[in-house]
Amino acid sequence: MFRDRIKISGLDISPPLFLAPMAGLTHSALRQLILDFGPVGLLSTEMLSASSLPHENPDISPYLIRTPRERPISYQLLVYRADHAEKAVEKILTLGADCIDINLGCGAPKVVKKGGGIALSRDPDRLKEIIRRIKELCSLPITVKIRLGQRSDTSASTFKDRCLFLQDLGIDALYIHARFDKEPFARPPRWEMTVKAIESLSIPAIINGGIFTIEDARRCFKITGADGIMIGRGAAIRPWIFRDICLCLFSKEGAQAQAPDLPATWLKFFQYLEELFPRERRLGRLKEFTHYFSQNYAFGNRLAMSVQRSKTMAEAKIKALEFFSRNSE
Repeated sequence: MFRDRIKISGLDISPPLFLAPMAGLTHSALRQLILDFGPVGLLSTEMLSASSLPHENPDISPYLIRTPRERPISYQLLVYRADHAEKAVEKILTLGADCIDINLGCGAPKVVKKGGGIALSRDPDRLKEIIRRIKELCSLPITVKIRLGQRSDTSASTFKDRCLFLQDLGIDALYIHARFDKEPFARPPRWEMTVKAIESLSIPAIINGGIFTIEDARRCFKITGADGIMIGRGAAIRPWIFRDICLCLFSKEGAQAQAPDLPATWLKFFQYLEELFPRERRLGRLKEFTHYFSQNYAFGNRLAMSVQRSKTMAEAKIKALEFFSRNSE
């Protein structure tokens, strides 16, 4: 049994399981699909640009569309300059956010070139000013999401110092993606490198990276001593993973989860897209989700490719149903 709740500032998180922000994936359709299986401690949006966020229409923007059941939820900001913070935070407050996360882990070249993501994490003065400004503008919990740093100059000790620096800036929790900057997802996460930092922090530390199964979650908690875990791609592959971890790690009975109905799950996601998103915003998100969800099947690449080649939602549905009729999990 592991501790089944934590607090981030005044925000109660139970279970201590977090949905990671993922481009093209962490939107309302996936969040609702996950919630259909059971609770998540804290949901997330995709990464949101602080400069363009104020101009987004929450009724039609795929980044902001949201239903009342999607709570609590964190809005992740990609921010380059402190003077972008005011209008972005004002917008987030009108949307009913429960938390604000600052992205310090994105390594996309266009983001880094502008000074965001990992580039911001390497600029302590600018980062300090941005966090100070956001904290002045709202009373929401403020978190940051980071990677381990550059492979060439990062050790467990230097990473600990970096985390303590962030804590001293007044953040309320730290999300740690346990891979070096720009290190690919194919590389196993380096959970062991986070232990010294986590032991030194007085704020909650949440580990991200490499969690796809119940056993992954159990090992991550045991190795790192983290307060919680954050799941990204594993939640797109298995939207029921939060439920399964809750039952096995946080339930006194250690109950066994019921196997999901895979075709029904995919069709439910399809339905959410059709109900929520403008027509032109549906198919790309269906293809992105199916790329991951298809991994539940031995020959799932056939499902992924048939949907990928589809020109319309209707065609994708026909192709998927044909696949489901020929394949069992």
